Amino acid sequence: MSDVSQPRKENEDRLCFSIPETARMLGISRGLAYELARSGQIPVLRLGKRLLVPKIALERMLGQTETPGDKREASRSRNTLTEVKR
Repeated sequence: MSDVSQPRKENEDRLCFSIPETARMLGISRGLAYELARSGQIPVLRLGKRLLVPKIALERMLGQTETPGDKREASRSRNTLTEVKR
């Protein structure tokens, strides 16, 4: 029997996601995700030909879309983020 929590654990350890992975997490099409990345609406890093979405930037982007009732929960989740040192 496989452990269904394994993919979630793997995502917690990763610093970046591919555009198709990001699209699946956001529930949007791959094409739309690439379009949003090109327009700057999804934060990306370009490494050679690859476009990667930093996990922390994606979390910050999603935190900016909160509604007033979500502020308390969002502030709790922001406190758990790990800063990436450059």
